Amino acid sequence: MTRTALATIAAAMLLTGCTQTYVSPVSVTRFVGAQPARLGQGTIVVRAAPGEPGDSLEFSAYTRAVAAELAQLGYQVVSGGTATQVAEVRASRVIDEPVNRRGPVNVGVGGSTGSYGSGIGVGVGLDLSGPPPQVASTQMGVIIRDNGTGQSLWEGRAQFSASANSDYADRAAAAAKMADALFSGFPGQSGETIEVE
Repeated sequence: MTRTALATIAAAMLLTGCTQTYVSPVSVTRFVGAQPARLGQGTIVVRAAPGEPGDSLEFSAYTRAVAAELAQLGYQVVSGGTATQVAEVRASRVIDEPVNRRGPVNVGVGGSTGSYGSGIGVGVGLDLSGPPPQVASTQMGVIIRDNGTGQSLWEGRAQFSASANSDYADRAAAAAKMADALFSGFPGQSGETIEVE
């Protein structure tokens, strides 16, 4: 066998061991309050919703992503209590361990009989791909309220999943993807669930 043939076979075997990345579409649901004309303008402060770890570095990825999208919509994002509106952010992330119930070696046996005789065959399959990657499921919710009355003006929820070997395994990248989907076509159709690639 030539070196080129051996190299081709080795490369093919290595490629069979690569695992595919998975990124689901972002599922988005939005609810628009009774005063949609107030949305997308004025001053707004972005903060963690009550009960969320707002001062953590990990959670700040979500608030930064939401603030960036709100600024693109026309809001003036401020950091103090003088804002006319407030955006409260909730987020959660769960890492799911894949279930791999099959062994790396599979054996198949088959047989046949007929008027010309009988036969039996055995096949062996070897799985070189390794275990499937972990999957991160991320959810984010945002409520925009009137800062004076606390009245809800808009609410949105987004969720998606991505394998640990994808670009969206990074928390900041996942937060940016969800915020972009959540505010796409803002304020959106109230009560409608859409999927954004």
